[in-house]
Amino acid sequence: MKYTLDQLNAYAKRYGFIYQGSEIYGGLANTWDYGPLGVALKKNIKNLWWEVFVSKNPNNVGIDSSILLNPKTWEATGHVSGFKDPLMDCKICKARHRADNLIARATKGAVDADGWDYQTMQDYITEHKINCPNCGGFDYTPIREFNMMFKTKQGVTTESTSDIYLRPETAQGIFLNFKNVQRTSRMKVPFGIGQIGKSFRNEITPGNFIFRTREFEQMELEFFCKPGTELEWFKYWKQFSLDFLTKVGLKSESIKLYDHPEEKLSFYSNATTDVLFNYPWGFDELWGIASRTDFDLRRHQEYSGHDLEYLDPQTNESYLPFVIEPALGVERLLLAIIIDSLEEEQINENETRTLLRISKELAPIKIAVLPLVKKYQGEKSKAVYQQLIEDFEVSYDDSGNIGRRYRRADAIGTPYCVTIDQQTLEDDTVTVRERDSMLQIRLSLTKLNEYLRLELKK
Repeated sequence: MKYTLDQLNAYAKRYGFIYQGSEIYGGLANTWDYGPLGVALKKNIKNLWWEVFVSKNPNNVGIDSSILLNPKTWEATGHVSGFKDPLMDCKICKARHRADNLIARATKGAVDADGWDYQTMQDYITEHKINCPNCGGFDYTPIREFNMMFKTKQGVTTESTSDIYLRPETAQGIFLNFKNVQRTSRMKVPFGIGQIGKSFRNEITPGNFIFRTREFEQMELEFFCKPGTELEWFKYWKQFSLDFLTKVGLKSESIKLYDHPEEKLSFYSNATTDVLFNYPWGFDELWGIASRTDFDLRRHQEYSGHDLEYLDPQTNESYLPFVIEPALGVERLLLAIIIDSLEEEQINENETRTLLRISKELAPIKIAVLPLVKKYQGEKSKAVYQQLIEDFEVSYDDSGNIGRRYRRADAIGTPYCVTIDQQTLEDDTVTVRERDSMLQIRLSLTKLNEYLRLELKK
């Protein structure tokens, strides 16, 4: 079943994954709060990425840099002058559009206006009479530049404040600390620095639920390598990233690659691939993997006056490393995981169940403890809950009949349910039910934790 965004939104709110931000005040456009299950899922996604890309990867180390960076950082990278979108407003319905997106949408992607100058875009929209997708009208303001940087003030008093920016990406904090990390961790090129953190972009047209938001989290790796070896490493990290998506449970048919042609590469890149996922509106970017050459280190070296070259201890050669960057949005991956895991399963002629067939590793709750009858088995069930909570993420549910409680557990992706019944009071055995197959086994409480520990690793 292919779910719509409205259905995904309703599901996420119903079960406590995602809520509208500031909802009791009517909300704040395109802001989202993560509920008990949502924050647990995000944590599991980030922990798994960190484990695979950093903590259990001998080539990489981690960092957590500041959100607020010296404003010269963004002058050096060109964000202050060049991080802009071509903005048009519909005079009829007041909807705001990116001019290049209007062209792409009207031509179903056949015409890519990325890189066109504003006048060329304006002429194309006029010549082909591209109507407003919101109201169907054709009356736009001229294209104007829209800087996506979030500007704020820093200082003690109004008179002494200076302009600074919320970072639009986590990468630059890594580049600024390249020499610090290399020196203190004694890493030798090739090596990578990974970071997970918040970024902010004042998007013209945020939307599609949590896909494009103004506040988001990124999981980024900057991998530093010797010039001339970067394309080999680019190929390596592209496959490594695809393997990670398989590990989190995305389906191969939901993913495809878009290798940027040479004429469409960013000015700092000599190879870029977008990993696209099949969202409800079609294939769109999930993960960007770019070979950034030495652009960032070179610019920061020029603007700061600090030597950022690496001295190779074997060849005694100094050079600015080239960089491979796999950059992934946490929210985009979370949305993709829910889309590929959520299904309606027909159990029999009269019954279906909502099932989140998520990987055991990512499941927000690993085990649900359920007394068959609260009045009789409630006290014993709480003791079982205490036994399990030492080792696992566990929930306790005694509300409603046992069938409904199984369905609730299935709908949020809980891999195992442990049911305490009258026989438990007699012989200290419980029923363990597996989510996907719904098969049940009887097990002694003395063996329960070890059994579940082994099953959750499969």
